[in-house]
Amino acid sequence: MRSRFSAFALDLTDYVLDTWHPDTRPATLESDPGLRWVRLEVQESTGGTLFDAEGTVTFRAHFRDNGTPGVLDETSRFVRHNARWVYHGPV
Repeated sequence: MRSRFSAFALDLTDYVLDTWHPDTRPATLESDPGLRWVRLEVQESTGGTLFDAEGTVTFRAHFRDNGTPGVLDETSRFVRHNARWVYHGPV
């Protein structure tokens, strides 16, 4: 989760797409020059251990959209795919 947030903050769309499950991944991601991700708060997580096939992360991501502050609250589902953890989508 933290690496994906950092990739969004640094506009590393290739990394974001690479860590997204192929069944739910969009074909492309559009950069938004007015959007700036500024802080991530991980509030809770489940699963995600060496023995799990999936897990969830509940988080709050703070951003600025053309200078206006905003917050994204989400519980995300992550699954193992080809021996890697990838984002599957919101729960």
